[in-house]
Amino acid sequence: MTQARIHERIKSSMQSGRAHDGLWLVEYEPREAKRADPLTGWAGSGDTREQVRLSFPTLDAAKAYCDRHGLSYHVTPSEVERRIKLQTYADNFRGVDISF
Repeated sequence: MTQARIHERIKSSMQSGRAHDGLWLVEYEPREAKRADPLTGWAGSGDTREQVRLSFPTLDAAKAYCDRHGLSYHVTPSEVERRIKLQTYADNFRGVDISF
């Protein structure tokens, strides 16, 4: 049976917005180990399914896809969401004594 991994999409370090937040990805587990190419030294394999990444709006939709296509899957828990502390530039100087 084909193995798949389901996980929540992680925001790229180049991404500042919240687009595509909450999407779930289904990726196939590799069938064969990667090996070094004798000419270039790059690692690769003949398994083209590891290039496939399917995105779904919810975890339930991703699970339903795997069940419908006979894929055994495991869900990788998502990371803890980091909260952004919103403050103004003036907040940096609150409590600072500027008297001479």
